Amino acid sequence: MTPNPMKIIDLLDPKCILPNLKASSKREVLEELAAALVSGHKEVNLQTVVEVLLERERLGSTGIGDNIAIPHGKLAQLSQMLLAFGRSPQGVDFDSMDGKPSHLFFLLLAPVNSSGLHLKALAKISRMLMSQVFRDSLMGSDGVEDILRLIAEKDAEF
Repeated sequence: MTPNPMKIIDLLDPKCILPNLKASSKREVLEELAAALVSGHKEVNLQTVVEVLLERERLGSTGIGDNIAIPHGKLAQLSQMLLAFGRSPQGVDFDSMDGKPSHLFFLLLAPVNSSGLHLKALAKISRMLMSQVFRDSLMGSDGVEDILRLIAEKDAEF
């Protein structure tokens, strides 16, 4: 019996989809996305989450190029993985490898003891975002429902 493949869509609460990020800096992006995540999860606080994410960014930018960033971090207080999606129509300098601004952000938080699942989720998000068509669709989408549908459709391909 094969285990159920991880579904990114199962990690994504519609309240954690921000189609119009207001942020203009890396720190502001992290704060805006983290605020959406922590609002429904009392076990974590915004300051701690942002510090963990900034600490990870100091090791190397999670701006992977092609206008994408996948900031992530681990927190001892979490019992499950949390995911947020944000879109910045104007783009934010995220110290990406290719020097381009980032427009699409998937922010992943994981419990400290979940290395395997955490890496699987990051790998799946990366694979999904390899598609230029998918990235263009996310950029051109009409809002939360449209973004959820696009992610669910792409998620089902893997």
